[in-house]
Order: sequence, then structure tokens, then C-alpha cells
Amino acid sequence: MDFETYYEIHRVAEYIREHGYARVALQFPDGLLKDSMKVLRALRRVLNPQVKFYVMADTTYGSCCVDEVGAAHVNAQCVVHYGHTCLSPTSTLPALFIFGKDQILAENCAKCLLDYGVKSSKPLLVLFGLEYAHAIPEIKEFLESGLLNSLGPLPALEISIADVSCSVMSPSGTQVNPGVLANNACSKCHREEKGQYYSIGGLSWKLPEGRIMEDYLIFWIGLENQAFANAVLTFNSSEIVRYDATEDRLEFDLSSQKRILKRRYYLIEKVKDACMIGILVGTLGAAGYLHTIHMMRDLIESTGKKSYTFVMGKPNPSKLANFPECDAFVHVSCAQTALLDSKDFLAPVITPFEAMIALDRGRQWTGAYALDFRDLMNSVSSLTINKHEEARFSFIKGGYVEDLNPQGEDAAATCEANGDPVLALVDASNRSLLMRNNGASSALISKTEAKSGAEYLARRSYQGLDINGASSLPGNFLTGRSGKASGYRDEKTET
Repeated sequence: MDFETYYEIHRVAEYIREHGYARVALQFPDGLLKDSMKVLRALRRVLNPQVKFYVMADTTYGSCCVDEVGAAHVNAQCVVHYGHTCLSPTSTLPALFIFGKDQILAENCAKCLLDYGVKSSKPLLVLFGLEYAHAIPEIKEFLESGLLNSLGPLPALEISIADVSCSVMSPSGTQVNPGVLANNACSKCHREEKGQYYSIGGLSWKLPEGRIMEDYLIFWIGLENQAFANAVLTFNSSEIVRYDATEDRLEFDLSSQKRILKRRYYLIEKVKDACMIGILVGTLGAAGYLHTIHMMRDLIESTGKKSYTFVMGKPNPSKLANFPECDAFVHVSCAQTALLDSKDFLAPVITPFEAMIALDRGRQWTGAYALDFRDLMNSVSSLTINKHEEARFSFIKGGYVEDLNPQGEDAAATCEANGDPVLALVDASNRSLLMRNNGASSALISKTEAKSGAEYLARRSYQGLDINGASSLPGNFLTGRSGKASGYRDEKTET
């Protein structure tokens, strides 16, 4: 496949020319950055020289999201996003997505799909990575023609193939999809029928009325990446098989993805015992992120816990270790970057969906899972945050824990009696946990105090430089060491 076809140079040029954009940002992931200058020169050959291009790399957050913050720094009018994407809706800028066209043997893929479908008694649902969207029409032709079956007519197989939701996106939420759906009229006809619609990772499909996802066998075409992990976790009750296009074979081992789900449940239990929770803002471009941040803040405060908000690009253990007072973190990010390997972190890092399960005592985890925070916006009204007088059992502490309201009458009376605004702030942030020994008949109770960030800092041995010293006079200048670290001049050397 030639260079201009892979990067769809003429399609990008037509999009820019049609909308009259004069300042265009080209966003590349690290793996495609080596081709950025070739793409830039190819676009300049077919467009007006007055069009200015800006190449964006090393994005602040995940490379799968449109970097609207970086584009705003150069006053770009639109963003052309290359490579793998999560297709999260943009907030302020229009975007054109170029998925790329990775190599795949469409004939072999269709043959594997048919062979496995014949062995299975379930209907098939075909999902795929967006980098293989260009090969889906060809795979459909092989499936429909029956050229791969040399033993006679194929048995009756029910095969559903997902469609790409969009390839051009506007900040108003309008999504268009030129050239991806094979038959727009037929698609409109299907939308008028009754059924259940699903979408994940830029793909959308409709199931007939009376069918659910558990009735289907999911056939995934693509790599074992974040998009595939998102599908495995979201549809964890469905049977899934993956076709590896690079190796040209089927993969059935999903044990690593299944173990992720078990660990997520363990992290949820740890967050239930957390006192101070940090909210990590992992995106500034995905539509609805501000609403989700406010929703998480209200949820945390309604349960009597303290919340702090951090705007942090690409969180890692070293960055989060600077905030040891936080017992857990909620990562507000797109669906494909929300999961962080918390084994290397000092505190659990969970998703907004997991936070709702951990902090809403009226909710139980039924096995359903959601990574896209937009799926949670309609469930805010269903939260049942009530003051439970009964104690709950902590699987982490191995005993019963009773959550008390920090804004209660005792805290208010203490603050009013002291009359100190600093103590009032600390007391308003405190909460208590009463742990009852389940086996002891004497109901032994131990009490632990949950501290706010201010109180945590006050009890630390090192609190930073003291800028409010007793003396206002400047200090004396001292001559420091000179020389190399391996041997300063004032150090004696052994002879």
C-alpha cells in the first residue's frame, strides 16, 4: 500500500478545502511521528500555500484522544488525528480521524470466521480495531459470496458486523461518516426497526429485539491492545475469540484480561475504606469530562470523605507518590486510558464507574462493567446515598466498619466552641471509622481518625522551607563547596 493511500492525503486535503480551514493541527502518535514530515509535504503539494500546518506530538494526555489543548495553543481551526483513536467526542474543535490501513489477509480472516462460526452454535458479532476498518467491506464480500466454502453451501449462520460510528466529528456532537457505511439508505431503514443499540470504541451495532449480548459470540479482528481489553471487560459475560491479523491465527486465551476484572474488584474494596480520595483529570478535551468531575466530587463528599482534584498528564507512580495523604484516586479519562496498572502505585487508581460502586452503599456489582464515563451521566439520579446506621463488613480490614458523618452535630459543636477557622476546616474534614471485632462478644471497638490534607501536612516531620521565620533580617552569605562531586576541594584525599 502506497504512502498517500495509507494516510489518505487526498481525503484530508478535500476536507480542509471544503471547510476553508487556514490553520490545521496534525496530531501523530509516537509510532507514526517518523512519517509526519512526509505527510506535511504531501499536503502542501495539493493545498493552498497559505494553509498553515502544525505537527503535534507528545500529547499531554493519551494519544488516542484529540489534543484540543495543544491545538488551542496555535489557534488551530481543526485537528487531523492520525493512528489509533478512542473516538471520544470533542469539546471545542472539529476533528478528522485517519485510522490508518494496517495489512490484513481478508480472505484468511473470513475463512477463520466461517470455520469457527460453523463449530459454534451461537450467532456471531464481528468487532474490529479501527485500523482494520478499511478491510471490512472486502471481508463482507468473502462472507456473502461463499467462495471460501469448497464443500457446498454454507450452513445458516447469523453474522452481524459492527459499523464505524464516525470518521469526522464536530464539537456540537454531530457525527458524520462518509464512505464507511456501505448503504446509508439501508442503515436508516435498520434504525427504524426495534432493537437494542450498542457502541464501544468507535463501533456501533444493533441487536434484534429480544436478543442480548450474552447470546452472541464476539469475533474480534485486531491486536491485543486497550481497545480489545475494553471490549473484554465491558462484555465479560460473552464468549470472545480474537483473530490476530499480524500472525494470521485465532487466539482463545483471555486469561490476562479476565484477571484484570478480578483485580478491579479488589481495588473497589480498598477504596471503600479510603478516607481521602484524589480526582485525577486525565483529559481536557473529551466532552462531558467537567460534568463527570463534579459528579465524582459530589459523590465523594456525600459519603463523608474528603476529595482533592489534580490536573495531571500521564499519571505515573512517581507523580502520585507526591500526594501520600490520598488513600485512592479516581481517574477521569477516556475509556481506553482509564485503566492504570495500580500494582506500581502506592494507592489504588480506579475509574468513575468503580467509584460509584465503591461509594454508593445501595449499589451492588452485578458483573456489568463500563469504562466510558459518558455512560454514567444518566445514572446520577439513581444514586442512593443514604446515611446507613448499620456497619458494613470490610474485606480488607477483616471486620465491621461504621462510617460516621463528619458534618454531624459533634463536629459543628467543636468548631463553634473553639472559634478557630483553621481548626474548623480540619474538623470539617475529619471522619471516624469504628471497627467492631466480629468474633468478640465484648464488641471491642477501635477508632481511627481520618485526616484532611491540612492536618496530614501539619503532622509531617518535613513541611518544606520555612518562609515565616522569627527574624526578618537577611541571613549571612556562605561559601559553598567547589569542585567535582567525586572529590570536593575541601575534602582530604587519601594518598
